[in-house]
This record gives sequence, structure tokens and C-alpha cells, in this order.
Amino acid sequence: MSEVYFYHLTRQRVDQALRPLLGKCLANGWRVLIRGREEAEIRQLDDALWQGPAEEFLPHGLAGAAQEADQPVLLALEGHKAQHDCLICVGGSAVTADEVLASKRVCILFQDDNGLHMQTARSQWRSLTEAGLAAKYWSQAQGNWELQAEKPASTA
Repeated sequence: MSEVYFYHLTRQRVDQALRPLLGKCLANGWRVLIRGREEAEIRQLDDALWQGPAEEFLPHGLAGAAQEADQPVLLALEGHKAQHDCLICVGGSAVTADEVLASKRVCILFQDDNGLHMQTARSQWRSLTEAGLAAKYWSQAQGNWELQAEKPASTA
């Protein structure tokens, strides 16, 4: 069953939080679509993923580039459609209930210091859980990631 995981970033930047998430997705054999709203942010994430240690290399590419369909991790702007198992939304990117249902997992990452992205995440929590989808809210405010709230799937 599809779930939405909300990650409230208080101690890491998005690119730092992405590394372990992407590692787990790839270990599961999942294809990942990272979706953002701003081209500058997508390009910054692409650069950051290339800068990691060689032993932690995460194969990825940008939407629209050659071999896009072969990329296990694809970074794209809103509106770009691509096959994926896991959708990761950054920068306040939108996600619909239908997209959650079509994915094995959706992750929404938002920074503590960005009020607009926090408001977007709150709105997404309300709309997706009201649509009956299972959701988990994770925070790293105390240091390690801790589950702060959970809403089971419902038929309502």
C-alpha cells in the first residue's frame, strides 16, 4: 500500500537528507523521481549528488538529458512525467493523491527555515490524509529521525 512520508528537516539540508533516502530506495530496486519547482534547486541537487564520496555514488541524471529512461534517480521539474516507484518532492513541489496511489512511496522533504514550504507540507498532509492515504511525519528536531505523527489509511 502507498504511503506518504513527510520529512521535516531541522538539522540537514535537502541534499544531505536525500543521500540516505536514495540509498534505501536503490537498495529496494526502486526507480526514484525527485521533483522540484525551481530549476536552480534541481541543478543544485544534481551538483551536490555528484560531489559525494566515490563509495557513496548515487547514479542519477537530469530530466531531458540523454539516457533519461535509464536513470535510477531522475531529477525533474514539476510537470515532468517519468516512470518511478518512489516520488520525492522538494522545494514545495505539489503531489496529488493519485500520484501517491501510483507510487510505492512518496517522500516530501521540507526545511524548517522556509515558512512557505512548511505551509505547503501542512496543506499536503491535510489533503492527502483527508483523501484516505496513510502518512507519517518524521522530524529530526531532537537529533535522530523520530516518528512524530502517523495517520493510517482510511476508506473515507
